[in-house]
Amino acid sequence: MTSSLDPAFWSALPWTALAVVAVLAVTYGAAKVAGKHAVIDVAWGLLFCAVAVVAFVLSAGHGDDARRWVLLVLVLVWGLRLAVHIGRRSIGAGEDPRYEEFLRDRGELGIVAVVYGLQGALAWVISAPVQVGMFLDGPLGLLAYAGIAVWLVGLVFEAVGDAQLERYKALPKDRRPPVMDRGLWGWTRHPNYFGDACVWVGIFLVGADRWPGALTVFGPAIMVYLLAFGSGKKVLERRMAKRPAYRDYMARTSGFVPLPPRR
Repeated sequence: MTSSLDPAFWSALPWTALAVVAVLAVTYGAAKVAGKHAVIDVAWGLLFCAVAVVAFVLSAGHGDDARRWVLLVLVLVWGLRLAVHIGRRSIGAGEDPRYEEFLRDRGELGIVAVVYGLQGALAWVISAPVQVGMFLDGPLGLLAYAGIAVWLVGLVFEAVGDAQLERYKALPKDRRPPVMDRGLWGWTRHPNYFGDACVWVGIFLVGADRWPGALTVFGPAIMVYLLAFGSGKKVLERRMAKRPAYRDYMARTSGFVPLPPRR
């Protein structure tokens, strides 16, 4: 960032990176035992939790305590909820078709680099607002409180959207509509991805009201891009669009930002 950051911040960076590596190592071992690399999806939220905990511990006595606690709680609540939700959903399931297609014909080294190394690097970079924010001085400002509100909107969208989809999938197939288009899913095809985006924009805003927190805007920008245009929405819809009912759903429902459904 800049020289205005406490030197302790720079000393903390190797430790937050080591925390990411540690979570990935455990995840890789769990994936080998489970026989599927989709285990990394459970670890995605935990990577951010590990970074937040290490940054919180190392920033003691350096950053504003209120901001440190807010960032820690926001990341832990989001990351742990996501890990538990994906973990419950994946019990008894086989390999994710996305990984089967993506990892076909790749050797073990390529799998480690692409699945684990890439996601670990992304989590470490995206978490920059947390790592920098932990070391920022000065009380929480209006922008930080706005960030908490945006984070809350995101968490509600993500949690409610996931719960609605779970109830839909629990219906008997003969009573289940061909596509989930009720509740939040009638306003956006991806309320969980939109919620994720809001969560990370909110976390960024908590630190952005103190310089140089605003320079970490690349973190939420990468997350939003991945969700809306990269490995999130784009990859999922490539598969789902093979179903006629889903193509009709796409024609009348916003792809990301919630909007009233079209006739």
